[in-house]
Amino acid sequence: MRNIPLIVCMIFMFVRVRLSESFTSLVLCSRIPGLSPYQKQLCIDAPDAVVSLSAGQILGAQECQRQFKGHRWNCTQVWKRDMFGHIVIIGSREASFTYGITSAGAVHAITAACAKGNITTCGCDLKQKMQFSSESDSWKWGGCSADIGFGMRFTMKFLDAREIENDDRSLMNLHNNRVGRKIVKLMLRTDCKCHGVSGSCAMKTCWKSLPSFHAIGDIMMKKYRKAKLVQAISEVGKNNGQLLQLVLKRRGKLQHTSVNSLKPKRMELVYLQPSPNYCDRDIVSGILGTSGRQCNRTSLALDKCDLLCCGRGYNTHQIIRSWQCNCKFKWCCTVNCDICTEHTEEYTCK
Repeated sequence: MRNIPLIVCMIFMFVRVRLSESFTSLVLCSRIPGLSPYQKQLCIDAPDAVVSLSAGQILGAQECQRQFKGHRWNCTQVWKRDMFGHIVIIGSREASFTYGITSAGAVHAITAACAKGNITTCGCDLKQKMQFSSESDSWKWGGCSADIGFGMRFTMKFLDAREIENDDRSLMNLHNNRVGRKIVKLMLRTDCKCHGVSGSCAMKTCWKSLPSFHAIGDIMMKKYRKAKLVQAISEVGKNNGQLLQLVLKRRGKLQHTSVNSLKPKRMELVYLQPSPNYCDRDIVSGILGTSGRQCNRTSLALDKCDLLCCGRGYNTHQIIRSWQCNCKFKWCCTVNCDICTEHTEEYTCK
C-alpha cells in the first residue's frame, strides 16, 4: 500500500510528459507553412517521422540540382517558402522529375531514420527476418533490414494528401509520387556478412539495405528522358460517376482505342505540357530564366555559353584569386609564405 502514492506519481509524470510532447508537437506543426489539415494531424501524431520526411525533401531537392546542373532549368527555387506545399512549376517533364525525386527522397530518409531508431513507430523490417531460405542455402536473413514498407506508407499518406483538387495536375503528381516511392523499393540492395571458422564463410547473414541516393537520382534521370506526355479523360466509373484518369496523349480521336491500352505504365514518369525553352524569366510559371547564370565558353555540353545563354551573348569577368603558397617553417617559430595569384575568366549570360 505504501507504493500507491509512488505509482500515482509515476503515472502523473508519464501523462504530463506525453501531454508536454503533444503540446510541443501541436505548436511546432501549426507553424509549418503549407500543411493541409490532414498533414498537420499526421505531423502531430508522428513529428519525428515528419522531421525525417522534411530531410528527405531536401535530399531530393539537392539531387535534382545535381542532376540538372548546367541545364537551362537547374531545379533552383522550385519550392516557395513552404517545403510541404505544392511545387511551383508548370506541368512539364521537369515537374514530373521533381515530384518523383522528392517522393523518393522522403521514402529514403524515413526508411533510413527507422533503421537508426530515430522514429518511435518503426525500426527494422521484422517481416524480412521471418522469411527463411531453403535448407540447401548457406545463408539466412538477419541483421536490420530496411523497413521500406513504413517509409512508403507514411510518404504516400503525407505527400499525396496535398493532391485534393482531383484534376489532371493532381493525377499527374500522384502518379509521379508513386514512381518515386517504387524506385526506392526496387533498388533495395541485399547485403551479407560472412560467418565461419577463419573466415570460411560457411554461413552468411543477409539483410536489405538502401542504395545510395545518387544511384536513385541516376535512374530517375533516365526515366525523365523517357517520360510520357499524357492527358486526362473522363470515364464513367462506379455508380455512374465520372472518373478522371490519365492516358497517353495521341493525335486524333480516342474513341476507337481501348482506354486501358493508352494508360501510362506504372513506372513511367508522366507530364501534361511540353517544356518551354526556359530562356526567359516567368515568375508566374516558376521559370527563372538563364540571365546571370555562369556558363562555360569552351564546353561541348549543355552549359556551353551559346546554348545556356539562348543566343543572347555573355559577359566576361576577369577574376584574380590570391592565396598563401610555398610556406616554409623557420626555426623557431615562424612560417614564411609567398603570395600566389591566379588570373581566370568567368562568363555569365546576358
